[in-house]
Amino acid sequence: MKDFAGKVAVVTGAASGMGLAFAHRFAQEGMNVVLADIESEPLAMAEAAVGAHGTKVLPMRTNVMSEADVSRLADAAFTRFGNVHIVCNNAGVTASAASLRSRAWESPLSDWEWTFGVNFMGVLYGVRAFVPRMLANGEEGHIVNTASLAGLLTGENPYSVSKHGVVCLTEGMYKDFKTMGAKLSASVLCPGLIRTSILDAERNRPPELGSRTDMAALTPEVREWSETFEAALKLGIEPETVAGMVLDAIRDDQFYIIPAQPEYHEALKLRMQDIIEGRNPTILG
Repeated sequence: MKDFAGKVAVVTGAASGMGLAFAHRFAQEGMNVVLADIESEPLAMAEAAVGAHGTKVLPMRTNVMSEADVSRLADAAFTRFGNVHIVCNNAGVTASAASLRSRAWESPLSDWEWTFGVNFMGVLYGVRAFVPRMLANGEEGHIVNTASLAGLLTGENPYSVSKHGVVCLTEGMYKDFKTMGAKLSASVLCPGLIRTSILDAERNRPPELGSRTDMAALTPEVREWSETFEAALKLGIEPETVAGMVLDAIRDDQFYIIPAQPEYHEALKLRMQDIIEGRNPTILG
């Protein structure tokens, strides 16, 4: 997909972080943008900011854990603009930095339900709501699903496992589009440490899926690791840099988008080599 002016982009998780950066970048290219987010006030602020670029903006409060909500989002986008050309299934959560160190048999089931509900089912609902109509309209288009570098490495926590699902789903879609000769394509975004507020995602956690993580109840070792991780995240890659990489990937039909620190790229190479050579997984410190 080379031409963006006058086309339509839909972004979930659009009121902050990478999603907001994507929306700004698309608007700068002359695209009309549909902003989806679960938070009403930040969504209104995003509408005003993105609209300042002079393109049309449609805000939609959307809970991506709800298939009905995502279907309403798609209905609104197609009704307003006639077609959609780029969909960024970007909304994502993690219970806390501490949850990234959790063991599968110890982490609360509610963490799994909430994290998978947003990170994987939210992407799947977006694919099911938008792709059939985009295919039927027969125009060029692109799906960008946000996974994580955690979806290429390994971890037994809900976040990592959910992101592996997104990588698998998206690669399958990419192959299907090419096999079908469709005018659509797909990319998977696998960021490393990006300077966003994802560690505060529990502000939107549904009450029926557990309370916020009690940091005071963590062991000193896990609490120290969490603090170190949070500090590293604050020094992470800027969302605007990621947005530029996403735009380039869509333009160049690049599948993997991996904005990550060098040490994570090295860890990824090591894991791939383990697999290729049939070695047992290397345990990193």
